Amino acid sequence: MQNVHHFGSAVATDNAAIRNRVLRNTYWLLSLSMIPTVLGAIIGVMFAVPIPRGFMGFLLFMAVAFGFIWGIQKNKDSGVGVALLLGFTFFMGLLLTPLLTRTLGFANGGTLIMTAFGGTAAIFMALASYATVTKRDFSMMGKWLFAGVIVLLLASVANIFLGMGALSIAISVLVIAIFSAYILYDVQQIVNGGETNYVTATLALYLDVYNIFSSLLSLLGLAGDRE
Repeated sequence: MQNVHHFGSAVATDNAAIRNRVLRNTYWLLSLSMIPTVLGAIIGVMFAVPIPRGFMGFLLFMAVAFGFIWGIQKNKDSGVGVALLLGFTFFMGLLLTPLLTRTLGFANGGTLIMTAFGGTAAIFMALASYATVTKRDFSMMGKWLFAGVIVLLLASVANIFLGMGALSIAISVLVIAIFSAYILYDVQQIVNGGETNYVTATLALYLDVYNIFSSLLSLLGLAGDRE
């Protein structure tokens, strides 16, 4: 009986070690993924890279993004997956070009960008820390959050045609709320052993952080616009 107990303890220790390693590698790769994002954003702004707008732009983005995501999922156990992830983050950095260009047009544009970056980092650190230590179970949120993302996509497509400022604000606020909740969900998936691949874990957390940052900057830009 004692041997069984020791065996159980050893397995639990091994599982904890694996989960800690996945979490550590995920945070490391997430930090690394910010470099191509910043590079893409700088190149986009400096060279005024034209980003297609409107419905065709949206369709093009979805096609390229899902192509990258499919490739990352297929190659998640090799270096190709990491390379594709970093390529994807460069592409996402380029996509920030219109938002950053507009924000930098304000007198306090640089401050707004740093505020959005600081706010995003604070949200991520607070929620990731909470998800790591809490005993609360966030696994039930998965399907509700996915449904929320579908609603956001539909609302975003509708607003391409409607162009309503109030709807843009509502979408940005909802994006921040949903992807903040996704941080809790995604980090806990790693902590509880539901996600054991650090490449796909990084992809999930990167999308959370990216969406919070861009929506936060959009909202701050509205304040900057009025100054």
